[in-house]
Amino acid sequence: MGLQEIALGGIYLSPLLIYAVLGLIATLVTRTLLHWLVGHRALWYEAWFDVSLFVIFTAAITFLFTVLLESS
Repeated sequence: MGLQEIALGGIYLSPLLIYAVLGLIATLVTRTLLHWLVGHRALWYEAWFDVSLFVIFTAAITFLFTVLLESS
């Protein structure tokens, strides 16, 4: 897939938009699991934690799709 545009019905979408949506889904799943396992009080600065998770997951997904899948 890489970092090339995706044509969807004549509209070109950035692949980073799709990677960000996947990162958001991974963030929501991870946050839900952590709240279920650890609880609400164990996470300090929840907003910073959510943003950090989103950035880490989006960067990891972008890395996986661009570097690892392009080399094979």
